[in-house]
Amino acid sequence: MSGIMKDKIQEKASMIVDSVRNIRRHLHQHPELSFKEYQTSDFISGQLTEFGIEHTRGIAGTGITAVIAGRGQHHKRVALRADIDALPISETGNPSYKSVNEGVMHACGHDVHTASLLGAARILHELRDQWDGSVQLVFQPGEEVLPGGASLMIREGIFEAHKPAAIFGQHVFPELPAGTVGFRAGTYMASCDELYITVKGRGGHGAKPDKTIDPVLITAHLIVSMQQVVSRWSNPQMPSVLSFGKVIANGATNIIPNEVLIHGTFRTFDETWRKDAHQRMSHLAQSLVDGMGGEIDFRIDVGYPVLRNEPALTLRAKEYATEYLGKSNVADLEMRTTAEDFAYYSHIMPACFYRLGTSSADGKNSYPVHHSSFDIDEDALITGMGLMAYEAIRELGNT
Repeated sequence: MSGIMKDKIQEKASMIVDSVRNIRRHLHQHPELSFKEYQTSDFISGQLTEFGIEHTRGIAGTGITAVIAGRGQHHKRVALRADIDALPISETGNPSYKSVNEGVMHACGHDVHTASLLGAARILHELRDQWDGSVQLVFQPGEEVLPGGASLMIREGIFEAHKPAAIFGQHVFPELPAGTVGFRAGTYMASCDELYITVKGRGGHGAKPDKTIDPVLITAHLIVSMQQVVSRWSNPQMPSVLSFGKVIANGATNIIPNEVLIHGTFRTFDETWRKDAHQRMSHLAQSLVDGMGGEIDFRIDVGYPVLRNEPALTLRAKEYATEYLGKSNVADLEMRTTAEDFAYYSHIMPACFYRLGTSSADGKNSYPVHHSSFDIDEDALITGMGLMAYEAIRELGNT
């Protein structure tokens, strides 16, 4: 039976791929920033209405959810999620569907995720009399910025009426060619916290450092000393990252400023160590700056948690992908210190977050995500929508 359903889904995907490609190009051409996806939400709603799928709008501002019910009395439900926001990047590539919104770009593939889910939704809806159970669609805003749209949609109760038995999400992956996918069971992506630090001193003339409390010197010691959080206090078998990407002193060659601003990120794969590290960082920073005569404001914005792919579910999902695509088109993945707010879903239900290959066989479209020339081989769309539909139907127990 799974072979018959696979054939039907693949046939449907082939029939609608041109339409889904146009959907993706429209979304790519009209990107919107996190929690401002007003036209995007309107467009998704219009597509769902055209498909005949009832849906609910206005969740976490611009989010949308819908339920497609299959046949029979089987009440099991699974969820499929796509994020819909774009990034504050000016597109430097020149496709015919280049962004028309200056300084905003779908450089992380959320246009692909949304188009794929719309394609999967159409397939599932048109085949709804041939499978049992129900599928919840989640079109989620604000993945790119804290607190993350996933946390808000959960808080607004999208799963309270009928909690899904599992949730699937996919993400573009230019390290794999179009037509392939990748999986990792267990811990997959890191937590992500943002550090905002102000080191305060007493500025003055650069030729008279003895008359100042130099926040630049204090900051230099602080940045170096903070690395012992990773190098000496964390378990070396549990990866952690502490990086500072923004340091603003704003003095001059002969001016010692009054304060220095530091922004950074802390990431790890263990929630217990994560909390301990927060305390250690704060204590170390306070002690060091106090000892050098300065003052400090130290703030940690707690971000996305560790993303954990439920092992049994992920192994099943990998088997479904092998059935659908063939073994040679299914890859194993390594852990990543990047973060994703899909992690919130993984803390309340069994979850599987997998990767969709998007590069071309000739090496084109291989720019990394968040690059101003990022694009995809659009053959990935037929894989993206078809596999999402197949994963859902198989996980519902349709064989």
